[in-house]
Amino acid sequence: MAGKTTRVLMPQLGESVHEGTISKWLVKPGDKVVEFEPMLEVDTDKVNAEVPAPVSGILREILAKEGETVQAGAEIAVVETGDGATATPESQKVEPQAPSPPRGEGRAEGEAQAASPKAVPQPPSPPRGEGGGEGGAQRPEAQTQKVDGGEHRYSPGVQMAASDLKVDLAKVTGTGLGGRVTKKDVENYAATAQAAPSAPPAPAPGRALIGPGEGDQVVQLTRVRRLIAENMTRSKQTIPHAWQTQEADMSGVVANRNANKAAFQKQEGFSLTYLPYVMAATISALREHPEVNSTFNETELIVHRAINLGISVGLEDTLLVPVVRNADSLSIAGLARAVNDLATRARSKQLKADELSGGTFTVNNSGTFGTLFSYSVINPGQAGIMTMEAIVERPVALQGMIGIKPMMYLCFSFDHRVLDGLQAARFLTSCRKWLEAVTVESPVY
Repeated sequence: MAGKTTRVLMPQLGESVHEGTISKWLVKPGDKVVEFEPMLEVDTDKVNAEVPAPVSGILREILAKEGETVQAGAEIAVVETGDGATATPESQKVEPQAPSPPRGEGRAEGEAQAASPKAVPQPPSPPRGEGGGEGGAQRPEAQTQKVDGGEHRYSPGVQMAASDLKVDLAKVTGTGLGGRVTKKDVENYAATAQAAPSAPPAPAPGRALIGPGEGDQVVQLTRVRRLIAENMTRSKQTIPHAWQTQEADMSGVVANRNANKAAFQKQEGFSLTYLPYVMAATISALREHPEVNSTFNETELIVHRAINLGISVGLEDTLLVPVVRNADSLSIAGLARAVNDLATRARSKQLKADELSGGTFTVNNSGTFGTLFSYSVINPGQAGIMTMEAIVERPVALQGMIGIKPMMYLCFSFDHRVLDGLQAARFLTSCRKWLEAVTVESPVY
């Protein structure tokens, strides 16, 4: 007698990740699967992950093949559970039935979304970047398509492929689950269309076309760079950016770091930098001005209780922003450890998908490269980004005397829908005053 069945769903591997490509099934129909053990490998724009089995049992059916791009929440496999579940001999395995169409967000009884995946590093396919020092690079809002008599959304990945290849999705016949249009369908349609000669498209009005000249190098945009460009464009088009800066006297911070850096290096095994000090100042200011730690949502403002700081990590080919969760619970040393861990794993492409999402505010450290004034782009979903600039010795007038002090500009880009200039200035002032109050005796641990 057959046991109960559980339909396995494609998990959502990050806030801005709406689909995944099945790169490899690690089990086949008839095999035994164990809860929390890897069942398949999935490739997304941000991470390559092993997806564990949500339950123990026997894999009865695979509904999505290797190489297929599937939306989060879609059914990808059927697992038989209970006492009646027994492995099927190879000679008795039944061919999989036609795949069922993806379900919506709600789950029927007997369905289970795959457990939280474990990231597996795959150097040829790096985690996708998120521009502007922000949380994940997001995709365009999905258009709709007619599928099996109903209306469903095109996945963001399909839309981006159609945009890149200049394909009208209404003309593409879908071969995916339930007749959905897949990225492969778009690519095949584009390849067929290119085989027939066509007139070159006219340049956009008011926009000059400048072709490559002799000796110029044409560099094709990588998928990562296209996603960053898309995210930055969306941010500037949807968020009314405003910008303020204040200059902070870093004398106390410099003295404190100099007094602690040798012992810190010996104990922790890495250098104490100025970034955790600025993070601590930002956290203090966010506590004092909670409206800055918020999300604008058209008809409401969501003020977040948790302070999850995104930290920009620049790589050669992309920009990642891993998130330090509950950053307000950490000391300066704790913040330094968290940043060192995330940055190290970001550079070795070992970050998990959930470590690249969920930020409520971002701190950017472009001053490491000598910048003095940065107008950073805000991550959609956040109300601002703080950029710490280079610490430079400058002549400063104090009580009629001129002295040399280590000074640093704090640059604050903010969403003018959320904050007015007065609120932004008060937040920035709180950051500056915290930094200027640090002394050589201030605790690091």
